[in-house]
Amino acid sequence: MAGEFDKVYQAAATNPSQFWAEAAQQVDWMKPWDAVLDDSEAPYYRWFVGGQINACYNAVDRHVEAGRGEQLAIIYDSPVTGNKGSLTYAQLQTRVAQFASVLQDNGILKGDRVLVYMPMVPEAIIAMLACARIGAIHSVVFGGFAASELAVRIDDAGAKLVVTASCGIEPSRVIEYMPLVNGAIELSQHKPEKVVVLQREQCPVQLQKGRDIDWLSAEQAAKPSDCVAVAATDPLYILYTSGTTGKPKGVVKDTGGSVVSLNWTMQNIYNVQPGDVYWAASDVGWVVGHSYIVYGPLFGGNTTIVFEGKPVGTPDPGTFWRIIEEYKVKVLFTAPTAFRAIKKEDPNGEYVKKYDLSCLQSLFMAGERLDPSTLQWAQGKLGIPVIDHWWQTETGWAICSNCLGIEHLPVVQGSPTRPVPGYEMAVLDEAGQPIKSGEIGALVVKLPLPPGTFPTLWNAKQRYFDSYLSKFPGYYETGDAGYIDENGYVFVMARTDDVINVAGHRLSTGAMEEVLAAHPDVAECAVIGVNDALKGELPLGLVVLSSNSQRSQDDIRAETMQMVRDRIGPVAAFKLIAVVSALPKTRSGKVLRGTMKKIADNTEWVPPATIDDPAVLDGITEALQGLGYAQGDNIPT
Repeated sequence: MAGEFDKVYQAAATNPSQFWAEAAQQVDWMKPWDAVLDDSEAPYYRWFVGGQINACYNAVDRHVEAGRGEQLAIIYDSPVTGNKGSLTYAQLQTRVAQFASVLQDNGILKGDRVLVYMPMVPEAIIAMLACARIGAIHSVVFGGFAASELAVRIDDAGAKLVVTASCGIEPSRVIEYMPLVNGAIELSQHKPEKVVVLQREQCPVQLQKGRDIDWLSAEQAAKPSDCVAVAATDPLYILYTSGTTGKPKGVVKDTGGSVVSLNWTMQNIYNVQPGDVYWAASDVGWVVGHSYIVYGPLFGGNTTIVFEGKPVGTPDPGTFWRIIEEYKVKVLFTAPTAFRAIKKEDPNGEYVKKYDLSCLQSLFMAGERLDPSTLQWAQGKLGIPVIDHWWQTETGWAICSNCLGIEHLPVVQGSPTRPVPGYEMAVLDEAGQPIKSGEIGALVVKLPLPPGTFPTLWNAKQRYFDSYLSKFPGYYETGDAGYIDENGYVFVMARTDDVINVAGHRLSTGAMEEVLAAHPDVAECAVIGVNDALKGELPLGLVVLSSNSQRSQDDIRAETMQMVRDRIGPVAAFKLIAVVSALPKTRSGKVLRGTMKKIADNTEWVPPATIDDPAVLDGITEALQGLGYAQGDNIPT
């Protein structure tokens, strides 16, 4: 219905307490709240103060009690092992209740922290839900993180117990987890008392007597535990994100706000109903996994998919399409980098034609900017709405999106559409003053943030204020730069650090990447700002070519340089471009632009713990040296 979005948005903006109280009526409470919004300690806001709730009950038990216990809750598909499986809501309830008892039997009480270090298997979800069931706080760390990074998180969270598996499985290798876990515990100051281990047949391990517990035998022997009432303001989880100081930031999500907001998003943003199959092709180690593999779909009574594989190479670029056809997926949510990988391997979409994708109603993308060429490729091959939406670990759900469950607004290339109900945005200059429509500045969100966003950092209230609230009083600083057009559409151009200053002109590297990505031979690209004695900074482009490209690299360089000159202008001074075989990325698919800039500028750098393939940095260094950069002794510390 035309105008419905504006109506809903205004309702949230005009009376947020009433809006979120109505949303909260859609979930189950053990005790109603005393106040929807507590602003007595602004800028530290709390939602649903006085209320008591349980996230696991809302994700599992209430659906069983409503008579939907035989509906599939989880589908497991692992092309790297050849295994498939599923759990109904009733089966999930049994397994979670028994594993919750395993945690309790090993000393875990309400408020204790449990570190979850797991591959993409159903047990990862079971562990998270079991923690929520008994009021413990889980902190999930992506499986395969280095021992030193794991130790930092164990210490910061004060983890009492670790839940892990004997190994994780990649397309080309098996990653043994226990040496990493043992190394982390040895390095950590705080020593977890117990380690629960899921033995996998690809790499069974010897358990350490007195400390380690075999998951399956302990679960089978346990009696089920009931859900425990927790305060709505109690933490549901801690999720660590990288910090500028090198020490990771423990982003906290509270229980009540998470249940209410994520439940609301399933129907209003993604337009899925109870019983629909929803697939977030991500990992539980990332915020997308928390919100949209685990909690959101299960709060909404959907069927969620746990996928242990890659978009290409397990075994081919048709893996996503096979899963969509096989399980009747209604909505797919993934990162643009996944589609760029598919497009690189299958530029003509031959694999798309092999499958019946009539069940798929929409594709959502987030994690990086959705460049127009990837958007157009996905739209052209799938013929469905392709929705760019923007959010962060700190928010836990979309700041901006086309809310398909409210009203399908026109898609504008390069924009994640408008702020979602609950978020009021502005663009400010360095002095904190609003700037006019269409000009690039700092993207900020007016306080209070809506429910389900982070109320604090773990044991770091001052750091929370300093990092996010201090620069622009009354606003949350997103750390992203962009603009809002005259129609209210938001354009996220780059991280604030990625707006470069070329001879006094502030230019977006993201805008240049859009131009490069539009070249038919370019599969993906990145633009970084490198130091220049004359102009301050210069843009430097790195491009990966499509697998079917037959053109000479010199021709492609010349053409892309001219494209940037034509579309951005001579002011960009875009003359530096290198062809590389791959871009360095995190495991979640984000390109490591900051690391590449440090390499180019000969400043101290450390390979990020989240990097997917450290060897890619060797190729980047060689390419930068070929352009006259990365010439000094900047070996990583």
